[in-house]
Amino acid sequence: MSETKQYPKMRLSVLGIVLCTSFAGPVRADDLPSMGEDSSPWQIDTTYENHTVRRENVGLAKFRNTLQMEADKRVGDGWGIHGILRGSWDGVYRMNSNEYGKNAGGAVQLESTGGGGSVPYGGGLGHTAVAGAFGLVNNKFVDSYPNSPNEGFRVLGDRWHQTNGGVAFAVPVRPCDTDNRGCRDFGGYGNQKLSELEAPEFNDRLDFVRELYAKKTFSLGDGKDLFVKIGKQQVVWGRTDLFRVLDVINPVDFSRNNIYDELSDIRIPMWIAQAEYRMGASDSMQDRNFQLVWNFDKFRANNLGQCGTPNAILDAGCFFRGMANLWDNGGTVANFAGNGTLATNFGAHQIGIRNVHLPDWSLANTQLGVKFEGVTAGGLSFSLNALTYRSQLPSLHAINGAAGAVNPFTGGNGNIPGVAPVSGLIAFDMHFPRVNLIGGSMDFQLPAVGASVRMEGAYTKGEEFSNTARSELYSKNDVFRAVIGVDRPTFIPLISETSATLISGQLFYQHIFDHEYHRAALGPVGMPDWKDNFIGTVLIKAFLRNGTVSPQLIIAHDFRAVATAVAPQLEWNYTNDLKLTIGANYKMAEGRDRWNFDDCRSCNPFAPFTSYDGSQAVGQSWGLGGMEPLGRFRAGPIGAAFKENDLFVKLNYKF
Repeated sequence: MSETKQYPKMRLSVLGIVLCTSFAGPVRADDLPSMGEDSSPWQIDTTYENHTVRRENVGLAKFRNTLQMEADKRVGDGWGIHGILRGSWDGVYRMNSNEYGKNAGGAVQLESTGGGGSVPYGGGLGHTAVAGAFGLVNNKFVDSYPNSPNEGFRVLGDRWHQTNGGVAFAVPVRPCDTDNRGCRDFGGYGNQKLSELEAPEFNDRLDFVRELYAKKTFSLGDGKDLFVKIGKQQVVWGRTDLFRVLDVINPVDFSRNNIYDELSDIRIPMWIAQAEYRMGASDSMQDRNFQLVWNFDKFRANNLGQCGTPNAILDAGCFFRGMANLWDNGGTVANFAGNGTLATNFGAHQIGIRNVHLPDWSLANTQLGVKFEGVTAGGLSFSLNALTYRSQLPSLHAINGAAGAVNPFTGGNGNIPGVAPVSGLIAFDMHFPRVNLIGGSMDFQLPAVGASVRMEGAYTKGEEFSNTARSELYSKNDVFRAVIGVDRPTFIPLISETSATLISGQLFYQHIFDHEYHRAALGPVGMPDWKDNFIGTVLIKAFLRNGTVSPQLIIAHDFRAVATAVAPQLEWNYTNDLKLTIGANYKMAEGRDRWNFDDCRSCNPFAPFTSYDGSQAVGQSWGLGGMEPLGRFRAGPIGAAFKENDLFVKLNYKF
């Protein structure tokens, strides 16, 4: 890339660093331009935050400095403008560069249980000496990787599990301007340079503009109004916290702090047009509204984190980057051939992620939603929702042998004489399918017990899940999700005799229709995602010293993964403008044996290297498995992060 093309990005990143580390003073309303005689002065709020995290066995995991400015202005004729600008700079990539920056990673060994315990990267089956010992002639393996040396690597999954006889491979972990191996655009992440990791808002999508929209209410007479809002914004449909059942219009940036930040801070705003017809009261309703939402922005996926960053939810960013590197450059895969006992060398275009099919902008790829919302005479608030959108999570489709994957055992197009074409050796293209959603929500009071209840549910068609019972290694399944939450302020004298303590509980449920799962000779086969799963959360939040001190405890438990997160914290509002928060995030997991799943080493009928029966049917698997790659879906976001125990300090100052 030329210096001319790089300069705008560099300039924006430097601007972000200056904004977030400078205390030169807040922006004043009179510094901003006026917009006509009927306009009002700008209302400006500016906030600085430092978020520092120390992680067990890692050291510094975050030193993020954020400056945010929120501005509102009336501009005449009833129109208003709202904007939020946010820039951040995270010093962890320079302050702890051996873990997350340009010095991260190193040389790796790959497990080979039948070949001496382990071998260095590049030393598996297929290396000339090893191949000769097994009588492999004219093989399509490689001896070495001159374009991909054994440096700057970690072993896939080593952040949360041992290989333990399963598959694994080397994953590049340095920023993409230091090491571009495996770097791909997976939908707004996955190919970021150091400057983009440090200052993530300053990119081609102008993410430093958190919100910028115009709004106006048009009176239609007879108590009816039309409210319009157009611009970059968040559209919030959900009534519950943490769980995204209806609240799926905006994608989410999980790289910021996994699942532990407020959704309002990690939703990725999109360019959206809203129109809301406010019909007012009727004989049976206190209020009625009909909303139309058109997301006309270019598609954006959830940011799952780039391998080499502190937060990569489900360790998915490492899996994607490692698989992309395998396709581009080849690599050694632990415990692959020899019935899953020998580390195996693969060349380029034999295994991995080949292409990422991001939806281009077109009218057909925009997203449209409608919602009817009302309040009954008895005070029950409810909504009915429908949305058609692109999945913000990727789906991996196996490459058919004739479509590009090369069988290293026989050469050619991956087919064995007498055997129908099969999927490539765990080789994929990435897709983002169209999903249709219908659902609803409600909240109401229970005066008899002094509690409020929040509920939402959604039924989707078109979602895709990994499925080793299918030759394409995925399936489309309908899904039902629901959440119920109960909030109750309760006087607990042991905590406070003057202020109520908020107790809030939520229970999330997910059911996958037509779920496929069976036990094969060597283990489970089919869909790793649980057919039915429950996740529960409990929040206990107290208010002491006239509300200036607020201790809280959050507990989240994934019932099928048998994984728990405990997050205590203490907020101290020293003044109206200065707040200090200290806390921790500790994970526990007892279900690790439950996370192992078919890894498709026994899906490929290339006897005797990856097959237990050369006559097996195409698409059939014997269930040989381990933690990678599908165990992450059984572990869930809590289980896959159970070794990431954090202590943190936050400092917020409002100018």
